[in-house]
Amino acid sequence: MENRTDKNSYTILFAIAMVVIVGALLAFTASSLKPKITENQRIEKQQNILYAMGVNNNDESSASFVSTQEAADLFSKYIKKQLVIEGANVTENSEAYLIDVKKEQAKVKSGGVRRLPLFIGEKDGKTFYVAPIYGKGLWDAIWGYISLDENMVIQGAYFDHKGETPGLGANIKERFFMDDFIGEHVLNEAGNFAGVTVAKGNADPKNENKTDNEVDAIAGATITGDGVTAMIKSDLKLYKPYFDNLKNN
Repeated sequence: MENRTDKNSYTILFAIAMVVIVGALLAFTASSLKPKITENQRIEKQQNILYAMGVNNNDESSASFVSTQEAADLFSKYIKKQLVIEGANVTENSEAYLIDVKKEQAKVKSGGVRRLPLFIGEKDGKTFYVAPIYGKGLWDAIWGYISLDENMVIQGAYFDHKGETPGLGANIKERFFMDDFIGEHVLNEAGNFAGVTVAKGNADPKNENKTDNEVDAIAGATITGDGVTAMIKSDLKLYKPYFDNLKNN
């Protein structure tokens, strides 16, 4: 008697069945994990924003977020307002931190109006304005949060990446790099937006001059540094009208 399992049709049917079963299992797993993934993303954004305004668990040299258990409470404590800037309109939105900056950038390419989230925090009697930024590194996406005072002087920064080279471009999320931005002016002496350039061969390696609109580059990470420069200049510039209006009121 012919063994049916030796037929090509059996092999094909078996393969199709396995694909369907595995696909269904993967879909079920993804669906089951989606709420947890969404919650983790929410907490991470809160931690990033808090980090940029100086609410973190840093030690002398390493960068450390507040714990996941503390994040929501500390976010409510320190973040007093969440704004969405859309053209000339500024509105409050308690979930502005969930806005996808990458998708908002894509809107502009299709002629849409980009929404700009801005988080206003208070700590130790001081007001912080935290803006998200997003760009491209050497291999993949890079992003961050920049904390500013009312004069657009940087008070803190957090950067992260998807796939930069360990020990090189990946060092944008290390303290020695991020702390260099503290105190840097993004406006030049004339009051025009200049951003901050991650400069190779910077003449101020100790970063003592905070009005030169430059910080020292990471050795061997020129393209990643250029990406940080570009996203600061392209994204933070969009907030200047808000700060101009802030001064005039």
